Amino acid sequence: MRLALFDLDNTLLGGDSDHAWGDYLCQRGILDPVAYKARNDAFYQDYLNGTLNNADYLNFSMEFFGRTDMAQLDEWHRDYMRDCIEPIILPKAEALLAQHRAAGDKLLIITATNRFVTAPIAKRLGVETLLATECEMLDGRYTGRSTDIPCFREGKVTRLQRWLEENGMNLEGSYFYSDSMNDLPLLEQVTHPVAVDPDPNLQAEAARRGWPVLSLR
Repeated sequence: MRLALFDLDNTLLGGDSDHAWGDYLCQRGILDPVAYKARNDAFYQDYLNGTLNNADYLNFSMEFFGRTDMAQLDEWHRDYMRDCIEPIILPKAEALLAQHRAAGDKLLIITATNRFVTAPIAKRLGVETLLATECEMLDGRYTGRSTDIPCFREGKVTRLQRWLEENGMNLEGSYFYSDSMNDLPLLEQVTHPVAVDPDPNLQAEAARRGWPVLSLR
């Protein structure tokens, strides 16, 4: 079976789910709409620039989980899905997923964003397999820390290789769709790398390597 791998933020979605979650919490006064938003925006700009310190960002973004009741988090996430995610689900992205599904490919979303934020989004898109940055849990609630290898840059390759070994699969004939230069390590691993609405650095890299460029907007 051939694998079709998809980045999530700014690829299948017309926006960034992680950044949008922070904005949702600020807009509703759950987190400080000035101080938290300023840091959230700064981290996001670092991500776009390719200079993100991911460990610092995970400490910042996950700390909130550790001091919040699970039921409350789930309630907020349902509102966030309705208000923030549904409007940025791209019809062309859903059509692309359907195209690979019809071809008999195994669909997999692989994202640097944490599993709490992204698991309901993957379910909404009909993709059963998700590799994401993991949130540590203890006694049925989040600790506010990440666990395992973050699913970011080279970490995506490491996490995927482990999944391939566990599931007896390989990357022969595989596709990977991404918007971000941060995903170059994984784009280099697949048979068919595709730049989707790429950032300027990935746009230039795709042109240099002759990779196809696709817009789902």
